[in-house]
Amino acid sequence: MTSPGAPPAGRALVADSWRRCAARGVRPDGSGLPPLRGTRAELDDYRLTHPLVAVLPLFRELLGAGAADDGHVFAVGDADGTLLWVEGDAATVGRAERMRFVEGAVWSEQQAGTNAPGTALELGRAVQIVAGEHYSAAVHAWSCAAAPVRDPRTGRVLGVVDLTGGSTIATPPALAAVRAAALAAEAELARTPAARLVPDGRVPHAGATPVPAARLWALGRDRAVLECADRVRHLSPRHSEIVLTLTLAGRGVTGDRLAVDLSEREIPPSTLRAEMTRLRAVLGPDLLGSRPYTLLRPVRTDFGDVESLLAEGRAAEALTRYAGPLLPRSQAPLVVERRRSLEQQLRGAVLGSGDPGLLRRWVGTDAGADDVSAWAALARTLPGGSPQRAAAAARAHALDIGLAVPPQVGRHAALLQRSGS
Repeated sequence: MTSPGAPPAGRALVADSWRRCAARGVRPDGSGLPPLRGTRAELDDYRLTHPLVAVLPLFRELLGAGAADDGHVFAVGDADGTLLWVEGDAATVGRAERMRFVEGAVWSEQQAGTNAPGTALELGRAVQIVAGEHYSAAVHAWSCAAAPVRDPRTGRVLGVVDLTGGSTIATPPALAAVRAAALAAEAELARTPAARLVPDGRVPHAGATPVPAARLWALGRDRAVLECADRVRHLSPRHSEIVLTLTLAGRGVTGDRLAVDLSEREIPPSTLRAEMTRLRAVLGPDLLGSRPYTLLRPVRTDFGDVESLLAEGRAAEALTRYAGPLLPRSQAPLVVERRRSLEQQLRGAVLGSGDPGLLRRWVGTDAGADDVSAWAALARTLPGGSPQRAAAAARAHALDIGLAVPPQVGRHAALLQRSGS
């Protein structure tokens, strides 16, 4: 048995979360329920200004339709973990109220312990928390899966979407469902006219002065470039990772969370503070805030542009704008996850297009050079008997059987494709 507050054996993600909860003084015995944010009237007013209200019907369609049959609820929260909407099976909604999983409750890690919405926001990625993995004993009968939802134009976290219930939520399909719902919401947000957002992600009141955005280039380079107010800053590899992490994080990042996002190894607090001091000297106090660490301006990114184009179904333009992997040599966990996600989205769009021109361009990239499915798809789109089709089919076959393809053969196949385009 795990003693109350002691990190459980098993997944490192859960153990790390428990350590953060213990350090923050969260009570593991279930005696402390998450706090409520303001009055009901204040919550209603706040929800009307939140950007995720625009995609609430989509969440209801994707996650709420089967709630009564499966006995689960879905929730949508803001970037601080405040639950804005909790809907689904009426009986389950009633039971969830006992642990204060209700609209207006703050389910951040700091307030509620390890849980899917809070931990997803803490880490900036989709997570699943099963039964006893929850830090609070009050939640041990539940399982949940959640994914952050980002502004497709800036990459900032707007909030989180969650499924909560019993054993059906402790399965891979549940995690896949919230990931898909988050991506669908981001695609929908990208298609709608862009409301100007203030830095914390809210829709500003009428007459508010928009904050000028900075611009970050991080594709195909190890040292990101940040442009703001007509000044261009060439960042070191570590500063590139930090700025990218802050861009993705939303309203602010604690030192503990930033350390987790930057490395799988423990970063001493003194080391991180020194690095942030150096970064503040580079960016200036008008760009970098502290307690928590945050960027004080919205940031547009080159990879965010690619993701927006993909969400709009504009695969050819996305491939043109894709300058290469996101900070390709970075091993920071959050960067690695976003890099893989972007590459997978782009690959899926290209393969799904059935366009020989796009497929030729994809297999000509480093990411596509050894992509057996892409080579096979390209071969199927080319005229029978053409040398380009034969070369593509041969390349696909060699990759499929695990044959080591000499570099010159791969180059020859790629050259044949270019000559036939």
